[in-house]
Amino acid sequence: MGNLIVVTKEHIIHWLQQFASAIAQNKEYLTQLDAAIGDADHGINMDRGFQKVSNQLPNFAAQDISNILKSVSMTLISSVGGASGPLYGSFFLRASTAVAGKQELSNEDMVSLLQAGLDGVLQRGKAQLGDKTMIDALSPAVTTFTQVISEGKSTPEAIQQATVAAEQGMKATIPIVAKKGRASYLGDRSINHQDPGATSVYLMLQSLSEVLAICS
Repeated sequence: MGNLIVVTKEHIIHWLQQFASAIAQNKEYLTQLDAAIGDADHGINMDRGFQKVSNQLPNFAAQDISNILKSVSMTLISSVGGASGPLYGSFFLRASTAVAGKQELSNEDMVSLLQAGLDGVLQRGKAQLGDKTMIDALSPAVTTFTQVISEGKSTPEAIQQATVAAEQGMKATIPIVAKKGRASYLGDRSINHQDPGATSVYLMLQSLSEVLAICS
C-alpha cells in the first residue's frame, strides 16, 4: 500500500539540500532564461537564498517539518530579491501551515502541503495558468500529484508523475505571451522564451522526486 511510505523530516531536509544543489548547478541557466524576459537575476537570487537555506539546515534539524518549512520561508523572504523571494517564501510558509506539528507526512499530508503551497503562490502572485509564470509548472504538478494519490499510488510514484507534469508545463511556457511580471512588458517578444520561474519549480519537484525515489 502506498500509505505505508511516509515522508520523514530527514526526507524534507534532504529535499531542501538537493534543491539548493540543483539551483546552484543551474544558476547560470536560470539567469540566462531570465535575461531574455526579466531582470537577469533569477538564478543569482535563488542561489543566494537557497545557499543560506542549505547552510542553516543543520540548525533546523531539531524542529518539526512545519517549523523547518517556516524557517525556509523566512530565510527566502529575507534574502532573495525580486519576485522570487516573496513567491517561494509564500509557497513554503503556506506549506508549513498545512503540516503543523508533524514529524512525518502521509500521502494525504503531502497533498495538503503541495496544495497549500500552490494556494500561497496564487494568492501572492495573482497569476493564473497560462500567464507564463511558475504557476504553469506548479499547478499541473499539484493537480497530477493529487490525482495519482487518489488512485492509491505512493508519494514517490505521485511526485514522479507530478514532476513530468511540471516539465510539460514549463515547456508550455515557451510559445505563450507573458501576462505577469517584467516579462509582460515585452508583449509578443516574450514568445519563444521559457519562463525561469516555471523552470525553478520543475527543479524543486525533480529534487523531491529524486530524494523520494531512493526510499520507494
